[in-house]
Amino acid sequence: MKSVFLAYILLQLVSGVSHATESRSRPNVIVIFIDDEGYGDVGCFGATGFETPHIDQLASEGMRFTHFYAAQAVCSASRAGLMTGAYPNRVGITGALFPYDQVGLNDAEYTMAEMFQDQGYATACIGKWHLGWQKEFLPLQHGFDEFFGLPYSNDMWPHDDLTGEKVPEGHKRAQYPELPLIEGNEPIGYISSLQDQDQLTRRYTAKAVDFIDRQAEEPFFLYLAHSMAHIPLGVSEHFRGKSELGLYGDVMMEVDWSVGEIVRALEANELTDNTLIVFTTDNGPWTWFGNHGGSAGGLREGKLTSWEGGQRVPFVLKWPGQVPQGSVCNQLACAVDLLPTFAAIADGELSDNKIDGLDIGGLFVDPQSKSPRETILYYGGKNHLNAVRMGSWKLVLPHSYPALVSPGKDGAKGKIQKAVINEPELYNLASDPGENYNLIGSYPEKAAQIMTVVEQARSELGDLNVGLEKGSENRTIGKLKE
Repeated sequence: MKSVFLAYILLQLVSGVSHATESRSRPNVIVIFIDDEGYGDVGCFGATGFETPHIDQLASEGMRFTHFYAAQAVCSASRAGLMTGAYPNRVGITGALFPYDQVGLNDAEYTMAEMFQDQGYATACIGKWHLGWQKEFLPLQHGFDEFFGLPYSNDMWPHDDLTGEKVPEGHKRAQYPELPLIEGNEPIGYISSLQDQDQLTRRYTAKAVDFIDRQAEEPFFLYLAHSMAHIPLGVSEHFRGKSELGLYGDVMMEVDWSVGEIVRALEANELTDNTLIVFTTDNGPWTWFGNHGGSAGGLREGKLTSWEGGQRVPFVLKWPGQVPQGSVCNQLACAVDLLPTFAAIADGELSDNKIDGLDIGGLFVDPQSKSPRETILYYGGKNHLNAVRMGSWKLVLPHSYPALVSPGKDGAKGKIQKAVINEPELYNLASDPGENYNLIGSYPEKAAQIMTVVEQARSELGDLNVGLEKGSENRTIGKLKE
């Protein structure tokens, strides 16, 4: 009888080891998502005036993509694309949501977090959400087990960004409520001063490290969406005055410190070898704010435009044993590709909702392999198709955009004017990443080829530039239930 009992105990132990090995074989996934950081705001992408050693180390131990694109060049839309794997206008989200909006991410959409959750991952969203602020739109209702952060951008508050003082009656922000800091589904406090803004990066980082420490025994998905470097810029006393560039450089150095803290937490819990880390940003720099707005790294324009500076963003990936160290991928990729890629890595399923993302996991292993992605759509505004990239060629369609005339300084907004593209323009981004030389007169056949993609996109998703409010495949934004 004793031998039977010992055999039973041994069987249970072996079974437990087998289960633990199986659960740990699936990698943890961390997505670090920065706000309004430009293509030229990371050391390994050419940043000057400050250093980002921890992000650069991720690149040296992993891979960086040189042609990676946000889903759109503005906050909410970009995040909708990341979470759903679809171009944001396909899921009904364009532009940025505001505190007075009564809409958010539709619960019929299947998010990245829900995919991981369905595979048994613990999930956490820490930082800026910006896909609806009412309870039914918050992260816990879209696949996250935990949420700590802000429901929208840190400048959506009833305060002056330069002084932190309450704005007077009649100011456009006077209607905004105080900026809530939410844990779970409920506010636990408010960001009501510039000093509160200064602590956001460190508070988010502490929560992220705590989550890693608590979930070390089971696979997890961590979405760390920093509020910085969106204006008003905030940085703690530990980094204020540390960079040659000024406050923006200080902020980026603290964001880099945060990356280092995440890496250290993984090392302390012996999770480094089984964790995939992605570092990227939601759109290009808000160049309107000059020295508080970041750098597009030589690309044209920035946030809120469909020029390269608005949508091409830094992307760094580390996955030990899978991603070749110090590698560079020059293939096309987009934030909408991450959901299907992660689903393949985690053995997850996708919903029946049509998405635009493609599995780019092959590029993670071999950056020289051919990308499944051949085109990028540049939608902007309410539903305007402003450009299409095919291979190294980009066709810019007639549209208007807010052009920077002169940048602001020290947090003040610069001078902007409406610019209009009246005729299609064609650029070869391989030789002209700054989009300086219009080649449409020399390569009309290439423009005609890209127009076939334009017409298909217009048919499916619409284009207000030509009067098509919707296409045949637009889904609807979520609306408050009565």
